Amino acid sequence: MREQLERQQSWVYLGFICLGLMLGLIAPILVSSFEQLLWPLLGVLLYATFTQIPLLDIKQSVADTRFMAALLMGNFIIIPALLGVLVLGLLVLGLPLPPPVIAGVLLVLLVPCTDWFITFTHLGKGDAARAVAATPLLLVIQMVALPVYLWLFLGGEWFQLTFSTDFLSAFAGLIMLPLGLAWLTKLAAQRYHAIEHVTEQLGYLPVPLLALVVLVIAATQVNSVLALTHVLVQVVFIFVGYLVVAAFIGKVLGRLFKLPATSARTLAFSFSTRNSFVMLPIALTLPNGWQAAAVVIVFQSLVELFGMVVLIRWVPGKLIPSHL
Repeated sequence: MREQLERQQSWVYLGFICLGLMLGLIAPILVSSFEQLLWPLLGVLLYATFTQIPLLDIKQSVADTRFMAALLMGNFIIIPALLGVLVLGLLVLGLPLPPPVIAGVLLVLLVPCTDWFITFTHLGKGDAARAVAATPLLLVIQMVALPVYLWLFLGGEWFQLTFSTDFLSAFAGLIMLPLGLAWLTKLAAQRYHAIEHVTEQLGYLPVPLLALVVLVIAATQVNSVLALTHVLVQVVFIFVGYLVVAAFIGKVLGRLFKLPATSARTLAFSFSTRNSFVMLPIALTLPNGWQAAAVVIVFQSLVELFGMVVLIRWVPGKLIPSHL
C-alpha cells in the first residue's frame, strides 16, 4: 500500500492544492485558522520523514568512494555552479522574475532530496541501497552548506537572514528538533522491536502529511498563487529544464567516474530531486512580501513529482541503459 501511495502522490498533492485554492476563495475566514496548523504539520512531517533515513549509518555512506565523490561533486559543486549561471543569465537577459520568485527557485534547487529520492531511485532501476546509504551524509552537508549558498547567491542580507530569530527558530524547531528526535527513535528501535515497528509505520505518513501541508499553503496563500500565475508559467520551464539537465549530469558523471549503470541512475535521480520538505519551513520565515518563495517551492515539488513519472521510465530505458 505504501508503494502504491507513493506512486500516486503527484495526483494526491494536485488534488489537495486545488481543494486548498477553492477553500481559500470561498471560505477565507475559515482558512485563516489553518495557519495555526501549518507549523505542527511541518514538524510531524519532517520527523516522520527523518525516521525513514538511516541516520546511524553515516560511516557506511562513504564506503563507495567513487560513487560518493560523484554524488557530492554533482550536488554541491556542479549544480550550484549551474544555478549561478542561471541567475546571471536571468539578470543579463532582463527576464521579469521578481526577487521572491528567484529566491524560491534557488532555495528549492540548491539542496538535494533525502527522502523520495530513494523511492524514485528504486522505481527507476537505480541502486536503492546506495541511495539509502548516502542520504545521511547528504542531509548533514546541505545543512552546513545552505548559509554559504544563500550568501553566495543572494548577498550579505541573506546571510544575515540565516541568523535572524525567525530563521533560527524555524531551523531549530522544525529541522533540528525533528532530526534529533528521529535519531533518538532510531537508537531506541535498535533495542526495542515495538519501536522499530512504529518507525516502519511512520513511513506511511509523509505523503498524507505533505498533502495537508500543501492544502494549507494553497488555502492561505491563494492570493499569492493567483498573482503569480503568469510567473509560474515562466518558472515551470526552469524546473522542467532543470530535471532534464540534472539527469544528463548523472549520466556524464557516471561515465567520468566509471560507475555501473545502476549507480549512474542513482546519481541522475539524486541530482533531479530537491529537498522541498526542508526548504519550505525556511521560506515560510521570510519577511512580508517574500511569501511567494514558499508558493514557488510547493510548485516545484509538484513539477518534480510529475517529472519523475517520466524519468523513472526514460532514465533506465533511454538515458542510462544497462550498458553505459
